[in-house]
Amino acid sequence: MVHPNTQRLTEYWQDRRYGAVVPRRSDIDPMAFHDLLPQVLIVGRSAQGTFPFRLAGGFVSDLHRADLRGRCLLDLWRPTDRGQLRSALEFARRRPEPVIVAADILADGAPSVSMEVLLAPLTNADGAVDRFIGLYQPTAPVARLKGQPAKMLAVTALARTDGGEEAPSLRLAALHGRRIA
Repeated sequence: MVHPNTQRLTEYWQDRRYGAVVPRRSDIDPMAFHDLLPQVLIVGRSAQGTFPFRLAGGFVSDLHRADLRGRCLLDLWRPTDRGQLRSALEFARRRPEPVIVAADILADGAPSVSMEVLLAPLTNADGAVDRFIGLYQPTAPVARLKGQPAKMLAVTALARTDGGEEAPSLRLAALHGRRIA
């Protein structure tokens, strides 16, 4: 079950498809969800596996106590989760559906706080998926962080919004009997 705000932005994304596989960036009107803007983020894709922040709402920036513009989204996550998240985002580009990440916000000296992170692909004028609109939606009181900034985020689960299985995870690969990944 997803938070109503996550569901709302997902439905908005679905409604903006207008028969296309993925909505164009120009089809998104931030005023349609103006009350969620502090929680909204936009990340680009500058190369395979590189997702720099283009925009971060006030809640997102305040949570990390940083100006996130230009910083890679994956850098905010535990190193052990980055490969899984990278795969999920690349998968969402090829089979365009939003991804919902169940996550824990980790901060020094405070209990973790659960949240959902929605990442939904968007296309440019040429039809290439080059951005994701996202939403940070806490599902527990952020006051539990005791004023501490998020040190990092931890993936607890990944799911596609179409009800399909989570994005494929990384697997061990070998070449001529030698491990290569």
